[in-house]
Amino acid sequence: MSYTPTIGLEVHAELNTESKMFCGCTNQPHGSEPNSFICPVCMAHPGTLPVPNEQAIEMVLKFGQAVNATPAKFSEFDRKNYFYPDIPKAYQISQYAFPFLEGGKLKGVELTRVHLEEDTARSQHNKGTGSLVDFNRAGVPLMELVTEPVIHDSDTASAFAKELQLLLRTLGISKANMEKGEMRVEANISVSKDNTLGTKVEVKNLNSFKAVEGAINYEIKRQTEMLEAGKELAQETRGWDENKARTFSQRSKETAKDYRYFPDPDIPKIDVSNHTEFSTTRLSENTPVLPDIKRLNYKNLGLPSAAIETIISSEELDNYFANVASDETLSSEVIKLSANYLTSDIAALLNEKGLKLADLRPLYFVELMTMLVDDKIGSRVAKDLLAGLFGSSEGPLKIAMDRNLLQMSDGDSLQPVIDEIISENQSVVDEVRSGKEAAVQFLVGQGMKKTKGAANPGMLKKMFIESIK
Repeated sequence: MSYTPTIGLEVHAELNTESKMFCGCTNQPHGSEPNSFICPVCMAHPGTLPVPNEQAIEMVLKFGQAVNATPAKFSEFDRKNYFYPDIPKAYQISQYAFPFLEGGKLKGVELTRVHLEEDTARSQHNKGTGSLVDFNRAGVPLMELVTEPVIHDSDTASAFAKELQLLLRTLGISKANMEKGEMRVEANISVSKDNTLGTKVEVKNLNSFKAVEGAINYEIKRQTEMLEAGKELAQETRGWDENKARTFSQRSKETAKDYRYFPDPDIPKIDVSNHTEFSTTRLSENTPVLPDIKRLNYKNLGLPSAAIETIISSEELDNYFANVASDETLSSEVIKLSANYLTSDIAALLNEKGLKLADLRPLYFVELMTMLVDDKIGSRVAKDLLAGLFGSSEGPLKIAMDRNLLQMSDGDSLQPVIDEIISENQSVVDEVRSGKEAAVQFLVGQGMKKTKGAANPGMLKKMFIESIK
């Protein structure tokens, strides 16, 4: 019998609130001087009292609406007890019995729960010189999502994590940059020969989609080989070595009872159902268009799936395209061509030349696309004009007219070019006469070259065939 892998994910996302979870310190854990945004509360000084951040709670409940989770009527915060240098209180304020959300579904994967907690400080370990701790991250609001163990391969796990990142960014509740630790994935993996769950191994702090896929695939292979050899698997926590592309043992896996959860006596219980700030109507009014709705809308515009995913995965491209597509006077052809250029030529210019999309006026971009559709210019001219439109005070039509780049479609203008190319390429002309019409494309290419892309290629082909006959 073959082994069946079973995977459940736990994902932590730092929420981009103005202040930390239980104090008034600025929520800025990255790019600032170490220990510059701290106070007695997040440093756990004796006698300090935590106060829950309502903005963070609202963000989690908004997320719950997006994934059709069941919001809690009653919730509370608990103390999760363990000792580590990045936890100054020797416990973390988290949630156990009464999370803010239960159930829901995302990308076809069922969710178990979503709760709020505080992030830990950041530790920096230096070989031979000890360790340093930066408490700027201590107390940052952290949303933790737990899926049901219903995933069976790394591709599904990675696709779920990508969709979650997209949703968090769309809702505006987290930047979810994995390389900065703003979104961290942990995978619980087991393999078995029957329908029961095998020994669970947790791989922590996966900070890229590639790492998620690699760690899961490695663990499935490692666990299967051990079971085939008759060895016993240990329930443990493992890390991921990016350089060696393998997991490594860190410690035995804790259970809930090891953390000795109990309700935090310093934080009042929260009656979510009677709190006006968390009303369903209010949260719905502030919800943006979600990714699945965007996909459907863009599909109805005739966009291919690949272009849709590229657009909605970039807030910059998405906002720009939405602005273009909102013009009801544009034809379907212009809208589809705009999406094509945005996801190919413009995306390349932004990445390779460092141009800013904000410098490309939508009016000029639409004018360029319309000129293409109307055969006023060819694709080569359009590509040449495109980069120059960034920051330009002149539109593409005026520029094309000033440079004599408008497409030549009349026979009288093109005939001298046709005659010249025929006289210069007699061997190719003979191939065309012998029945090799594919050779015409070479002549068309020469015509486009001589006219600097201004000739209508269809007209060129037609005139070459007629002239050679």
